[in-house]
Amino acid sequence: MEKINVYIETYGCQMNTYDSEIIGGILTDDGNYEIINSPDSADVILLNTCSVRENAENTIYKRLMHLKHYRKSNRDIAVGIIGCMAERLRKDVFEKSDLVKIVMGPDEYRKAPELIRSSLEGNNGIAVKLSRVETYEYIEPLRTEGVSAWLAIMRGCNHFCTYCVVPFTRGRERSRSKDSIISEIQKLEEQGFKEVILLGQNVNSYKDLDSGTDFPNLLRTVAEAAPSMRIRFLTSHPIDMSDDLIYAISEYDNICNYIHLPFQSGSDRILQLMNRQYSRAHYLERIAKIKEIIPDCSLSTDIIAGFPTETLDDHLDTLSLISEVEFDSAFMFKYSPREGTKAWNMEDDVPDDVKSFRLNEIINIQKKISNSKNQAEIGKIFEILVERSSKKNPQEWMGRTKTNKVVIFDNHDLNAKAGDILKVQIDRANSATLFGTVV
Repeated sequence: MEKINVYIETYGCQMNTYDSEIIGGILTDDGNYEIINSPDSADVILLNTCSVRENAENTIYKRLMHLKHYRKSNRDIAVGIIGCMAERLRKDVFEKSDLVKIVMGPDEYRKAPELIRSSLEGNNGIAVKLSRVETYEYIEPLRTEGVSAWLAIMRGCNHFCTYCVVPFTRGRERSRSKDSIISEIQKLEEQGFKEVILLGQNVNSYKDLDSGTDFPNLLRTVAEAAPSMRIRFLTSHPIDMSDDLIYAISEYDNICNYIHLPFQSGSDRILQLMNRQYSRAHYLERIAKIKEIIPDCSLSTDIIAGFPTETLDDHLDTLSLISEVEFDSAFMFKYSPREGTKAWNMEDDVPDDVKSFRLNEIINIQKKISNSKNQAEIGKIFEILVERSSKKNPQEWMGRTKTNKVVIFDNHDLNAKAGDILKVQIDRANSATLFGTVV
């Protein structure tokens, strides 16, 4: 029997990237499907979607318009909307595009083989039930390269920040067993992977109920189980950033000195409206503890500009926090109302031009800080993990330091390859990138 060609296109966060690999693993294991790298010869196109911001959903609708031309070469082609957007919009997606035959939420990927078969027979298939137990434990993801691997140790979120759709699109928190995580990481090490990034919507609230293992002790176990691999993790919530976790990072050379810790707003009033469950003072105390225990730790964050009722004073509180902490980098966004969240019922009363102005102020101050911190790295020697050739110049390659900084180096005479560990001396820098020479 000829195999069915499936092309998976991924949008959004790292968890979506991992989920696409999970779906690839499920379909490949079924035996009737082939995962391909281009939509040109696909029988099925799956769009793994994001719902965090309105723009993310608009991108998918535009993509559906572009995909219509594939109908001319293959009238039976089926398109699936999967992931968070599928969970949020459900049957509405079928009405928006006659191409869409499959709607599948993040907890229903085990049903992918049967839903695809049914769609190719002319039926619409929908599976969007959220689960309190699904973690895709012991399903081997279909990974296509052997340097860095994503690995979800937990799914869902219990925090219910008022702006966030994640608890509604990915359900409540549940953690994988420690044993399944260690087993997968050891396989990755055997397969030649050099780095693993542990994923969760709120990774530091991980808890294996059977063994009693919490996240700091999982990190220690992972570091010891795969000593040749770099260990990273995303994303942490400030309320769960414990002293024990900070100490765990400091105890092992292969746990990277990099923490992504979103603060979202520097204003206590806005933090309360966001239901972030911590104060500005608590956040700054956690940052101070990180800097005390891990002096060379790199810090990044998320920031939202223009949350409902945000005043100039609230915005200035955010700017002052950025200046006080001096993050190495940040992900910065305008507030986007999401239907179904608590903030949806608040008046989105900050005008868009004011949001844009405030966002630009945030970006400008962070860019200056990032540039200053990167300039301070000139002359230093870093050990980098080589990832790939630079997009701008194939003679130049890029790698990453243990502090998650991108380093570009000339590979013309070196013939370094992905996965190599090199020592590079930094010659120059800008706000986003370090440039150096291999020593």
